[in-house]
Amino acid sequence: MFTIGDFARHGRVSVRMLRHYDAIGLLRPARVDPHTGYRFYTADQLARLNRVIALKDLGFTLDQVGAILGDEIGAEELRGMLRLRHAELETAVEAARARLAQVGARLRAIESEGHMSTQDVVVKKIPAVRTAELSAVAASFGPQDIGPVIGPLYEELCARLEAAGVTGFGPAIASYEDTGRGDGSVLVHAGMTVPEGTAVEGVEVRVLPGVEEAATVIHRGAMDDILPTAQNLAAWIGTNGYRSAGYARELYLEVPEDKGAWVTELQEPVIRA
Repeated sequence: MFTIGDFARHGRVSVRMLRHYDAIGLLRPARVDPHTGYRFYTADQLARLNRVIALKDLGFTLDQVGAILGDEIGAEELRGMLRLRHAELETAVEAARARLAQVGARLRAIESEGHMSTQDVVVKKIPAVRTAELSAVAASFGPQDIGPVIGPLYEELCARLEAAGVTGFGPAIASYEDTGRGDGSVLVHAGMTVPEGTAVEGVEVRVLPGVEEAATVIHRGAMDDILPTAQNLAAWIGTNGYRSAGYARELYLEVPEDKGAWVTELQEPVIRA
């Protein structure tokens, strides 16, 4: 089982949102500790969460979402509804196009339910690595908030490294941590591995600590399409005697101009449950 914080991270939603869904009966925790009141969720509940978010992004009220899910809407019917919304969003302003990408990601996660193999998940030790980093705060771990932050960070980081004459840097490693503000915001670290002795003005150079045990999986394709892979990894963790010990890092192994050909390794710290 996952704590509410871990489940929120794997579902790419806020803890506050999950608490609200619990309060209105839309998505109840699988278990609530009778002594502490702590909520716990299972990986299977990601399927319902995906449907809630997708329907909400279609414009349905939460009351309507509850009624629709009560009728046990299937993936095929939901896919048709999402396609209709896709056509509407194509004519909308640029701000609405960001939401379209989110709907598409949830759709792909729904379509992948029960079809993605977990055989490629490998638990291994991740060594420490020296990185040059730029960091910024994202409002949440949702793709709509992470994407606009991490992209410009990497553009600026690479420009500064090249201007300083740093050679032999890469691959890129993105890591995340809670800001501690209690509002779901995330501190985003956009890093590049660099040689020892690297020093660039305005860029933090540090040793990113190693991870004793990390559940890892390879994602092939654009980062906008990473949700099914990330949730597949969450399902493996939840069913193989582990629990999450923090945000997954993203090691960008191949980053050609065509983002659809990117190869990224997700590295999620885990401990035995």
